[in-house]
Amino acid sequence: MSSLISAEEISHEVEIVWLEDIDDLDYVRQSLDRLPTRKGKPAYHRDGRMVGYAILAPTAKPSRASGTFRRRVFWLLPHDRDSQPDGLYTKGAPAEAVDPATLAPCVKGYKTERSEGGPPSSAMRALGITLPL
Repeated sequence: MSSLISAEEISHEVEIVWLEDIDDLDYVRQSLDRLPTRKGKPAYHRDGRMVGYAILAPTAKPSRASGTFRRRVFWLLPHDRDSQPDGLYTKGAPAEAVDPATLAPCVKGYKTERSEGGPPSSAMRALGITLPL
């Protein structure tokens, strides 16, 4: 969950790579995954799709036990608001979700009115999709 990510765990980030235009997304889910490298697009093994990932500085140290690096991955599931605006997350957002506009390297991001189902994103407006009050 986003609230469980500490500043120390993401202190070696140098860049966030977005695979999609985040202006079109009200929220993204984020998690810390154990990955074999500091950089590059990681393999993705969840339902849905990966929308971004973090790149770590060369000074980031791997885990002594596993040799892996903890990197943030940003993703969405098929039932998230971008795919199902009238679905489960019409209002509210998953626990691990944050507004992607609040994310930056070393910044864990936070929920906003938009991510919780408030004013729609530009993509929803362009499609003529409105959320119920």
